[in-house]
Amino acid sequence: MARILVTEQLAERGLTVLREAGHDVVERLGLSADELLDVVPGMAALIIRSATKVTADVLEAGRDLVVVGRAGIGLDNVDVAAATRRGVMVVNAPQSNILSAAEHTMALLLAQARNVPQAHSALKAGKWERSKWEGVELHGKTLGIIGLGRIGALVAQRALAFGMRLVAFDPYVAVDRARQMGIELVDLDELVRHADFITIHVAKSPETVGLVNADLLAHAKPTLRIVNAARGGIVDEQALADAVRDGRIAGAAIDVFAEEPTTSSPLFGLDAVVVTPHLGASTTEAQDKAGITIAEQVLLALAGDFVPFAVNVAAAEASETVRPFLPLAERLGAAFACLQEGIPTTLDIAYEGAIADYDVRILTLSVLKGLFSAHVDEPVSYVNAPQLAAERGLEVRESKTSTAHDYVNLVSLRGGDNAIAGTLSGVRAEPRIVMVDDHDVDVPFARNLLFVRNDDSPGMVGVVGHALGDAGINIGQMALGRAAGTASTALMALTLDQPLPAEALARLVDTPGILDVRGVDLG
Repeated sequence: MARILVTEQLAERGLTVLREAGHDVVERLGLSADELLDVVPGMAALIIRSATKVTADVLEAGRDLVVVGRAGIGLDNVDVAAATRRGVMVVNAPQSNILSAAEHTMALLLAQARNVPQAHSALKAGKWERSKWEGVELHGKTLGIIGLGRIGALVAQRALAFGMRLVAFDPYVAVDRARQMGIELVDLDELVRHADFITIHVAKSPETVGLVNADLLAHAKPTLRIVNAARGGIVDEQALADAVRDGRIAGAAIDVFAEEPTTSSPLFGLDAVVVTPHLGASTTEAQDKAGITIAEQVLLALAGDFVPFAVNVAAAEASETVRPFLPLAERLGAAFACLQEGIPTTLDIAYEGAIADYDVRILTLSVLKGLFSAHVDEPVSYVNAPQLAAERGLEVRESKTSTAHDYVNLVSLRGGDNAIAGTLSGVRAEPRIVMVDDHDVDVPFARNLLFVRNDDSPGMVGVVGHALGDAGINIGQMALGRAAGTASTALMALTLDQPLPAEALARLVDTPGILDVRGVDLG
């Protein structure tokens, strides 16, 4: 029997599953941060929803914790890295609320199109205002979908039934896959220029915070209406409020906010804006599914069995020889995603050297985990990564050879117009990048990386260094490499102490002799 702490409301069926398995379920709802630190010692499992913050301090106090279960999808409130370091499994219920979230998106879409909440409030206040609340039809309108994961795909299916034309922005979905769904893939600016409605279904990450901002909204038609039931902070609330107030767009329907819970937002005073208090997953069915799913995952973890929805445990599946390469593979996948700025039709993963004599399938999963982690609307695990690749039309091809020319072991990725390779170096087995787009380099991984391809001519290093200096960016390390078999182009690989501002990046791109610039954020 294990002690399981439940700090937020869980469906009764989930609690029953845990108790019938013989465990001691301790319900302590509404704990403060300090109270949680006092209660968590001695607990083998901690089950939460979105309000409880599972910090490094909580994990330190919970020395007996085997598993943390999130009854839902998002893991913004769990320090997954700290849990992994302590050997605590983190599990979620990734499919529990996708139908509810898609249906709530459609509810907001219809409410915004037909002004349902505004007309309801006016009529109950004694005002018959038919002409004031005239709406628009969905039929024949263009819906722009930002993010074609599971929820985005469900919204697309439902929008097609309303006779809408669908365009989408998702660089991690293949064109053929989108075409099969009746969707035209476009870039983000084009989507905003043509859309009458926009729905958002992407994960919250450094790349997507503030994705819908004043600059993007400047491209919109005055008829545009925006729906966000994904994550708060993806839409700049002040910029959206200004655009609605000034009549530059027609309205918005918002379910999520940068700070939650909240009763104050610049959007709240606008008649053309519909708001709900993060109700996307708030259905009886979704909560029931989440409760049962997380209970089942926690039971598996406590029993030491395979846990399908574990988001941070793979080492048990890897041999002692392969295990040190897991971080390298995941970082290569993430860096490749930034280089490619989308998804190729095929991804070739090659393993060279001694490592090729072992089962490396877990490394391929690590590559995919890194590739998709910052770009889909759900946490990516070693279990769902292959499914995400299939859904997005990515063919993964794995090859192995025990012969390595320059390194004892080498892992390389190649797809589209890009390639990257890495190895483990030195007695500390430090992950390093040793090739980018067929240019030999040698730099460690860092949160902020910059790859600059340029004409191989005198003075180019100074040009780049001067540009970074003007932007106040300090260079950590730098490596230079020439393209194989030619001296016409060279590549600089740099680690930076700070991210490169967009303006500085744009100036570099426009500099004579600079052929291509790629900034990589591995945060």
